[in-house]
Amino acid sequence: MISVLYVKKLYGSIESDKQQVTALFEHATEGIILTNQRGEIVLINPAALTMFGYRKDELLSRSIEILIPGRFKPNHHKYREGFYKAPANRSMGHGRDLFARMKDGTDLPVEVSLSFYKQKGEFYVIAFVVDITQRKESERRLIEQKEQLEKVSADIRKLNAELENKVEERTLILKEALQELEKSQQDLHDALNKEKELNEIKSRFVSTASHEFRTPLSTVLSSAALLSKYVHTEDQDKRERHIRRIKDSVKHLNDLLEDLLSLGKLEEGKLQAKPEPVEIKEFLDDAAEEMKAIAKPGQQILVELHGDTWFTTDKKLLKNILINLLSNAVKFSPEEGIIDLSARNLNNQLVISVKDRGIGIAEEDQQHLFSSFYRGKNAINIQGTGLGLHIVKGYVELLQGAIALQSAIGEGTTITIDLPALA
Repeated sequence: MISVLYVKKLYGSIESDKQQVTALFEHATEGIILTNQRGEIVLINPAALTMFGYRKDELLSRSIEILIPGRFKPNHHKYREGFYKAPANRSMGHGRDLFARMKDGTDLPVEVSLSFYKQKGEFYVIAFVVDITQRKESERRLIEQKEQLEKVSADIRKLNAELENKVEERTLILKEALQELEKSQQDLHDALNKEKELNEIKSRFVSTASHEFRTPLSTVLSSAALLSKYVHTEDQDKRERHIRRIKDSVKHLNDLLEDLLSLGKLEEGKLQAKPEPVEIKEFLDDAAEEMKAIAKPGQQILVELHGDTWFTTDKKLLKNILINLLSNAVKFSPEEGIIDLSARNLNNQLVISVKDRGIGIAEEDQQHLFSSFYRGKNAINIQGTGLGLHIVKGYVELLQGAIALQSAIGEGTTITIDLPALA
């Protein structure tokens, strides 16, 4: 009785296990396919039938190749035989896409895991099949989104590059525009300063010319009127005095006109240097001798030369420079005053200095003395046009030289010109 009860219990347990295995097989969500060693389908669960679209009777005893896509069939039996020779539990499809063939002929993306066992000398293979269509679709969408994202990123990078180029171009254009604006403002500022300077020159010219012309003309008129009254022989000395006044006034007017003509020629660029050999000592002596006619009583011009005797330059321009400088020295120096005219001629470089001991020039006036029609504040009441040093500077520049001035109120003035030999 005990044996019978044990056997019944054992059969009941086996029957229960069998029911559980059957329920697991029938209700599994994965497809399960059992094949024998000939590759024939022995068992297939409902999930696999639904997955491939077959009825059970259409697959049982059929070769597993019925579920293999046509392009893979020629080599599949080799893979199957290789598995039989070296069986092992493994997953298939890693690193490559794996497909099964449905009843309607379409391909189904799947994942397959293989297991095996032997029963009564027979070899069986269990295939667990999972439909990964949704996963593949998700992967496809993910890849598409990634590609779209990469394309958008590339477009954004391209757009950023274009924007940067445009910003750089606009920045460059703006910079050039600002530079042009600054240049225009500078040009306008220079033009306004030039206009202001021209107005100042015009004002000084009108003031100087009206004074310089009016004074000698008045002298000529008054002297001419007085001459007509001196008709007697004993009035000869009076007539000669007025005649000298008329001559001096006419000479002054002539000098003024010469200065204006020289200024016009300089500004129009009509003057050019014409080099020629000049005997310097004789040249300096002649200039000093010529000044005696206008020198004040007791004034002396002392001439001194160091170095070579001959020098190549424009003799006419150099004479105009010296006469102008010496005339100023005579004009602004007192009676009995000494004027030094010294020159140094070495290595084709001539340096001439004219030094007086006259009224001197205020420091604030010195920077303007080479401007046209400008006169120092302490020279307003002394006859002159304010053109002399401006013309001298122009002549010196024509001779490719430089001019410098040193002066102090009450101590006199020294003007130095430095000239190279002209070819």
